[in-house]
Amino acid sequence: MDLSQPVEENYANPKTCFFHVLFKASALAFYILSTLFADSFVIIFVFTVVLAALDFWVVKNVSGRILVGLRWWNEINEEGESIWRFECLDQESLARINQKDSWLFWWTLYLNAVVWGIFGIFSMVRLEVDYLLVVGVCFSLAIANIIGFTKCRKDARSKIQAFASRTIASSFSSTLHSAFSLV
Repeated sequence: MDLSQPVEENYANPKTCFFHVLFKASALAFYILSTLFADSFVIIFVFTVVLAALDFWVVKNVSGRILVGLRWWNEINEEGESIWRFECLDQESLARINQKDSWLFWWTLYLNAVVWGIFGIFSMVRLEVDYLLVVGVCFSLAIANIIGFTKCRKDARSKIQAFASRTIASSFSSTLHSAFSLV
């Protein structure tokens, strides 16, 4: 083993990564296995939707904040208007986000929605409207997280760009000020 080579970066938050994947995999696995081996649609619906809801909550409130430094939510104000709120870590903390954690977060987020979309297509082709309902709920939860975190990431990028612009402008003006003060 060559010690001069950089060590491959590991997951910084393996427990969070595990639970981030666990609830997605458990909802998908339960749905697949139960449609093959169970006859009770009610049980399939309830357990699959509960597992998907747990995944939604874990991603939105825990793994999103820990793995990529983002969090989002939606509020309804007194006038009944929907207001999106976005939180992100400060620029210094965002720069320290583990790339493997981030990669796992984004890929599983999108892959989960793709798989539920494929199950939806299969349900439509087989004309199974009841199973399409299960898949629709799970797909909607996955898409809601994708939309929320994508908007949150764009908001974080705009904040980073604004911070960088202010820093550069401040540095430039202080350089000019010091240059003219010497004259």
